[in-house]
Amino acid sequence: MSVFLGIDIGGSGVKGALVDVTTGEVVSERFRVATPRPATPKAVLAVVAEVVAHFAWGSPFGCTFPGVTVNDTISTADNMDPGWVGVDAAAAIEASTGLRVAMLNDGDAAGVAETVFGAGRGLDGTVLLLTFGTGIGSALLYNDTLIPNTELGHLEFRGMEAEDYAAARLVEREDMRIDWWASRVNEFLIYVEHLFTPSRIIFGGGIAKRFDEIAPFLTVATEVVPAALLNNAGIVGAAYTANQRYGRDSND
Repeated sequence: MSVFLGIDIGGSGVKGALVDVTTGEVVSERFRVATPRPATPKAVLAVVAEVVAHFAWGSPFGCTFPGVTVNDTISTADNMDPGWVGVDAAAAIEASTGLRVAMLNDGDAAGVAETVFGAGRGLDGTVLLLTFGTGIGSALLYNDTLIPNTELGHLEFRGMEAEDYAAARLVEREDMRIDWWASRVNEFLIYVEHLFTPSRIIFGGGIAKRFDEIAPFLTVATEVVPAALLNNAGIVGAAYTANQRYGRDSND
């Protein structure tokens, strides 16, 4: 068993767990800390260090960020503090924890995890993963190859950003009825279907555990399936990416 730590920075929480990167299984209790407000680099870095310390982790690990991440540098931070833009997140986290880190976009991490271990495993063609939470994360993969930083939640849709129209926070924080919300999600799925013609759409995020309630309202032609890893996909994808980058330099 090869184990890596994965940390998933989100708009509402920073969560981490130990992952067996040969199977995708989470092999520890998940540890979660609320995302600071404001979510400045200094405040979030302290929380990441807290998560690392919780697991007494001393080896390379993987970490996600909810924004465009190019060569470890943050380009957008719509659900975080704008002070993140332009920050080399890997360098900042390494300075804070003393450990090497593999950084990637949170939606991309979830997409990688679902492709390797979950609902996209063994599927040829174009696979689109959408994670519904504070915002809408996305990952686009073609024959298991990631096209990074799609960030489809920030597409203009119905005169606003798509995530303002259909993010899960509308149900979880603002008490929108699930049928109303699911109908909005369906409209968005039809829109992205026209853009990418995927073979499968994977429905992710914590709200995917309610997929049986949502599915009756989805009329999009593309097959839509719930994420197999649910809200752990980002953690698993981060840990898997760390393993790909750093090999067996871990606490096996």
